[in-house]
Amino acid sequence: MKRLVQIVAAIATLCVASAAMANEAAAATKNFDGTGVAYAAAIAIAIAAFGGAIGQSMGIKSALDSIGRNPSAASKITTPMIIGLAMIESLVIYALVIALMLVLKI
Repeated sequence: MKRLVQIVAAIATLCVASAAMANEAAAATKNFDGTGVAYAAAIAIAIAAFGGAIGQSMGIKSALDSIGRNPSAASKITTPMIIGLAMIESLVIYALVIALMLVLKI
């Protein structure tokens, strides 16, 4: 896991450095077509959907493990699980709304 974090940090550093070097060329052209905003919105919603899917799968896994160990507690586990899934899904919907706002602003 530590190695993965190092790799992601290195890739992020390279992306930021290339964007900083490209800033001079962008300042010379002064043309903004909104492609970067569209790409950023697409990446943002992809990351949000991925994180939401991971969170929901972990929540459902934990709830089903708990119900499997104690079937009589199923009614007490199901309601908080559904509320938690709704909260996770709302974060993904917020990311979608923000991405749509960015794209429609172009």
